[in-house]
Amino acid sequence: MPFILKKFKAIKDKRIQIFLVKDLKYSPKIAQKLTSKGRVFDENMQVINAGETIPTEYIFIALFEGQTRGLKPMLEFANFAIFDKPTNLMVHPISKNTPYSLLDEIRYHFGEDSNLVHRIDAETSGLIIVGKNKKSEIELKDMFQEKKYHKSYLAIATGKIENEITIDRNIDKEGLLIGVRMKVCEDENEGKKSVTIIKPLKYNKEKDLTLVEAIPLTGRQHQIRVHLYSIGHTILGDPIYGIDDENAENYLNKTLSHEDRIKVTKSHRLWLHANYLEFTYKNNQYKIFSKNEDLYKEFF
Repeated sequence: MPFILKKFKAIKDKRIQIFLVKDLKYSPKIAQKLTSKGRVFDENMQVINAGETIPTEYIFIALFEGQTRGLKPMLEFANFAIFDKPTNLMVHPISKNTPYSLLDEIRYHFGEDSNLVHRIDAETSGLIIVGKNKKSEIELKDMFQEKKYHKSYLAIATGKIENEITIDRNIDKEGLLIGVRMKVCEDENEGKKSVTIIKPLKYNKEKDLTLVEAIPLTGRQHQIRVHLYSIGHTILGDPIYGIDDENAENYLNKTLSHEDRIKVTKSHRLWLHANYLEFTYKNNQYKIFSKNEDLYKEFF
């Protein structure tokens, strides 16, 4: 989501916090956020910090403005919506220079009070819940923190998986060259408790690939990816696990070409998809499947 500089007629020598709240009608919380993050500038593009007075006749504020690229919510309810996120799309901008993320579409469709309830990796596709207002966002986030939901994924794993497996191995940061890469811990006293159930669904003998349902009972970073990798069944197309450090680093630094990615990972995408969500909200039960009928058609 790009930052847009907006120009406002100011009241010179007035304290910036008072001006933002009283004259521009921002909430005290938003006014504090704007000044603390250095998003308010004078006419010379010098940052105006909290507690300072306005030195010029106009000020500029760097604001998020959601831009659409045509992605629409899959389902919409009174207080929340469901997006079916495509692969290779970040859910949230990582810097002011991030040109586009799912948050763009969320704010474009539902305004600046809407927000993500939970996240999935940029490489992972599938279902994301969005709170359309602050109240529903908090209520739904509490639901996730209290584990009052059920979700499952579809994944294409390399190799043959014949029986259901419960992977109960703690996860921690690898701490080596690839900063985001996680590892399973040999010592049960290290890392965070992590449990994933893997259910084989179909096997492609020619390609030696297994379609599995993955049910994470905990919500750790890269949990399904690292758990499958730890038992020798990397997810097809994974650009971080199961490949060498140099190519993984090049992928993260965006210097790995699309062609080289396909050569290294054997696919143009990570074949991990958030396929199912079940939860209760305001005494109504929701069971939501992704519209992915043809997603795995080329393999199974």
